[in-house]
Amino acid sequence: MENQENEHIEEEKTFFQSTTAKMLMVGFLTLVLLIPLFFVQDLIRERSQRKNQVVDKVTKLWGKDVLFYGPMLRIPYTTYEESNITNSKTGVVTVEKELVTNYAYFFPNELKNTSTIKKNESLKRGIFNTVVFTADMNFTGNFSNPNFTKLGIPDENIQWNKAALIVKTTNLKSIKSELKIQLNTEKFSFEPQNSDKSNYSTLATENFDYKALISNEKLNFNFGITYNGSNSVKFIPVGKVTTVSVDSDWESPSFEGSFAASDTTKTISKNGFHADWKILDINRTFTQQYAQEAPDLDEYSFGVKLIKTVDEYQQNERASKYGFLVIGLTFLIFFLIQSISKVNIHIFQYSMIGIALIMFYTLLISITEHSTFSFAYTLAGIAVIAMITLYSISILKNKKFPMFIGISLTVLYSFIYVIIQMEDYALLVGSIGLFLILGAVMYFSRKIDWSK
Repeated sequence: MENQENEHIEEEKTFFQSTTAKMLMVGFLTLVLLIPLFFVQDLIRERSQRKNQVVDKVTKLWGKDVLFYGPMLRIPYTTYEESNITNSKTGVVTVEKELVTNYAYFFPNELKNTSTIKKNESLKRGIFNTVVFTADMNFTGNFSNPNFTKLGIPDENIQWNKAALIVKTTNLKSIKSELKIQLNTEKFSFEPQNSDKSNYSTLATENFDYKALISNEKLNFNFGITYNGSNSVKFIPVGKVTTVSVDSDWESPSFEGSFAASDTTKTISKNGFHADWKILDINRTFTQQYAQEAPDLDEYSFGVKLIKTVDEYQQNERASKYGFLVIGLTFLIFFLIQSISKVNIHIFQYSMIGIALIMFYTLLISITEHSTFSFAYTLAGIAVIAMITLYSISILKNKKFPMFIGISLTVLYSFIYVIIQMEDYALLVGSIGLFLILGAVMYFSRKIDWSK
């Protein structure tokens, strides 16, 4: 009876010291360490939101997206509105006519724009840098004689001497140049108008006599405008022929909108980009003249969005998503060394190693906010790898296996860094890398006796 109890105790001790039991405990610890890893990811999102709030405040002061709509020729005309008036005593109905002034809008025959966008990195709030730009734009073109016949407006109703040129924009407060336009031989200044129901702010010249200004049945215009802005620059192709040329020192543009930039002249490099557009009236479905009010043409906008392909918080978030892989593979390396060398590694020691791996991400995000991601990744990686390697020497009682651990972690962190920097080939390289890692694990674990 006593021998049976001793055998039972011996069997229980053997199970908890078995490879299977140790593997289950290490696997459970790996899952537990996902909890602090999730907290780290939440911290990254919180810091990213904080940065976005700061950037939003700065761009509100400096200037946001630039959307330019115009110029348009606005000419008033008179119409009569009839109303029936009923006499309450006699019941007689009389018709009264009221003189009403409306406006006709005409888009240019030719519209040419040349823009230069320069990056400005001087704005800083606390630890956050906000990248904005200054855009210098020049517009030239001409208007042909307005065709009121298509609008059904008789010539005698047209007020030619009260014509004006208007432009609409979404970024009025960030205009940093004096706005003057040359119409043939005369110069006029733009002045802000009362806001309408649209998202645009309107600028208009003083009234002028259209027929007194035209030359060879054309009204030529030329004006420049300077914006402080951020995020994007877009245009509405109101010209019968609209050509736009943009040069910038921004290295990561995204061309957006209803019309694509010309592939033959578009260039993108580390020093900036150049892009050209040419849009004809047959490429869009709106006409060159409108009565009463100018239409909303936002759906026809085109231009460039100035982006940072991957900012530091996106890189931190992508790095943290590989946290489970780093913890799992590191524990696997220790487990294989433990199984091969017969050195006993306590679960507490595994926990210390796991916490050190989590600390990598807190170091990474904190250093990144004061430096570049590459420098922060290198410094945090060296610190964590050195700590784990030195700790391994005390656990494994030799230098052979700790050196192997240090080299393995260096390769693993380097591999993850390469994946983070990639965009188009990240999935491909990651899949090949994981396949090779699996092959290495299968090779080194082939002689382990799993029955013990």
